[in-house]
Amino acid sequence: MVLLSGESLLKRQEAIFTEHLALYRKYRPKSFDDVYGQEHVTSVLKYESAENKLSHAYLFCGPRGTGKTTCAKLLAKAVNCESPVNGDPCGKCPSCLSIENESATDVVEMDAASNTGVDYIRDIKDEVAYTPAALKKRVYIIDEVHMLSIGAFNALLKTLEEPPQHVLFILATTEQHKLPATVISRCQRFDFRRIPSSVITDRLVFIAKAEGIELDSDAAQMIAKQSSGGMRDAINLMELCAGSCTHIDLSGVKEVLGISGIDASFSIASAIKNNDYRAIFSTVDGIVSSSKDLLVFFSELISFWRDMTVIKYSSENEPYLELTASEKDTVRKASSYFTQEELLYHTELLESAVAEMYRLPQIKRFTAEMTLLKMSDKKLSVTNESLIARISALEDKLSILASSGGISKVGYETGSTRTDPAVNTVGEDPVSSASEAEAKSADSDDPPSAPYDSVPETEKKKIIDVGEFLSKVTDAHPSTVAFLKDAEYFSCENGKQFDIYVKNEFMASMINRPDVIKTVREAALTTGLFSELPVVQIKTFVTNDNIPDISDLGDIGN
Repeated sequence: MVLLSGESLLKRQEAIFTEHLALYRKYRPKSFDDVYGQEHVTSVLKYESAENKLSHAYLFCGPRGTGKTTCAKLLAKAVNCESPVNGDPCGKCPSCLSIENESATDVVEMDAASNTGVDYIRDIKDEVAYTPAALKKRVYIIDEVHMLSIGAFNALLKTLEEPPQHVLFILATTEQHKLPATVISRCQRFDFRRIPSSVITDRLVFIAKAEGIELDSDAAQMIAKQSSGGMRDAINLMELCAGSCTHIDLSGVKEVLGISGIDASFSIASAIKNNDYRAIFSTVDGIVSSSKDLLVFFSELISFWRDMTVIKYSSENEPYLELTASEKDTVRKASSYFTQEELLYHTELLESAVAEMYRLPQIKRFTAEMTLLKMSDKKLSVTNESLIARISALEDKLSILASSGGISKVGYETGSTRTDPAVNTVGEDPVSSASEAEAKSADSDDPPSAPYDSVPETEKKKIIDVGEFLSKVTDAHPSTVAFLKDAEYFSCENGKQFDIYVKNEFMASMINRPDVIKTVREAALTTGLFSELPVVQIKTFVTNDNIPDISDLGDIGN
């Protein structure tokens, strides 16, 4: 048996400790200048330390992994350092070294999450009366201080307000709104911000280079984006991705973190825009089959829809988007598929789906599929948001018709007298005479369209039995069902002209489209209303005088 000397044993223990030290601990900043993304905090702390103008109590607030505990330890070193350098600890004196290796008994780190009771605070009240054993100041670092009980807060108030000169309190929390106002008012408060992705990316590149890891730039950006502004999370994610290799690329990051990527989000957006239900089911099935989490995918969709909304609402959106140039082009293209109202409606559905998945994880797939179907077909939802989205879509279609001349030239006028539309035309001037109509039909298979005046009202017959006809047309064009179900249908005695009367100009504009007219003609023939393809004309009941007198006319199909 070989006995190791004290020095050899210490070196071996240090080697083992270093070997298992997490990267975020190994590269924890040694000075205030090394803290990334919190200059508004570190500059003040450094100045107060250098000028010996320290407060008796500090409150560090902010999201996880943004540097609260790191700054607390740096401040504890700075106030006890024997040779400070412009407010920074030297890191070499016995005081700095003892705090670094956590052997200093005068620096107490307390986790309020596990020590919530009043007894722990009473122990602190008893200890502060004694001077430090080895350092200049006794420092109490209380992490997650919002977890203390009401009794513990009350017991701490007096000590926190007027502690002895040799005592310094540093409180840290991620939920400052849970702290009593009496505690906040007794501390000097610093708010730590989420660290920008560009800053995190630079730090990751630095650490990867020091560790001999090949880190692609796009992979570093993806890790930074997934960390949500937390440096510790970002470093941990990078270490996780480097667990089985020394080269980290974008595909490896997606595989390890279970990310589908922006391409999958764009595919879903395209499928929703085109009502491609097969693509929706296929995408969800692919995610489930690859063992990826649908919650993660829906979180990506929420982020994608958020970026689309930012682009839709703001022309100067660079400060609000963390995207590469190619990703931004993809998001901008997808945002053109939807109106602002549709994006907000979709976001509501996605957020509800995520909450439902958390509540009932056993039906994640069903929730995901039903949500995407509702996003694709707004008629499946009767919420205010879906109705607003549908109205917005109609307004956009009307504006397109107006800009192309479709409304003013769709085949009717806004005056009190009725004019008839050109056959199967949208955005074109109506046929003004029979000879012009014959010239137009010379190059087509359609029969010539006679002017309305050449067909007396007494030669028209109302068509009653249009159920099968309506079914065929509305199955092909669901958006027309509200306009066709209340229309009046007439056939000329020559059996070549099919007149459809609707209530107003808006209804006429929605029906008088080439694709709808084509379906109407084919349905009229196949359902037996006409023996040959008829000429279809969409008319409006402008005045009572223009409504055909059908009391003396025979009925067809009844």
